[in-house]
Amino acid sequence: MSINRVNISGNLTRDPEMRQTAGGTQILQFGVAVNDRRRNPQSGEWEDVPNYVDCVVFGGRAEPLSRFLSKGSKVAIEGKLRYSTWETKDGQRRSKLEVVVDDLEFFSPRNDQGGYQQTSGYQQGGYQQQSYQQPSYQASAPSYAAPAYQASAPSATAPAVTPPPSDVYDEDIPF
Repeated sequence: MSINRVNISGNLTRDPEMRQTAGGTQILQFGVAVNDRRRNPQSGEWEDVPNYVDCVVFGGRAEPLSRFLSKGSKVAIEGKLRYSTWETKDGQRRSKLEVVVDDLEFFSPRNDQGGYQQTSGYQQGGYQQQSYQQPSYQASAPSYAAPAYQASAPSATAPAVTPPPSDVYDEDIPF
């Protein structure tokens, strides 16, 4: 038995690229920067080292997501790894490991134009991690999550999700 699941959170490294196959399937591609902490062998100090992860969304969720994502958007992604190999026109073999996105949550607050504000932590010389921000639970920006068995089916409009009141705690639940 093997398990192929990936959970990452980070900032988009570039604006998403939208394209379409000859068969009409929409494809949205973008990159996410994820930090790793390592000790510098010379100085002994801990440093943030960025890892850049390519991500792809297929089907009906690609176009709506493209309207809400932009460079610097903070997101959490769940998906699976896919390894691809191909040969270039000059005969070189290339390969790539990417995340096929099953679920995406926004961590950046919405701006007035309907998109999400950039919370870019990019600076000269690398990526600097930002603090966690509570995702926005608004009906106009659902997470576009669909179970894997429904990925190719057209998505129906999801009902509005309302979070529980902030003054409800685990101790208040009667079971």
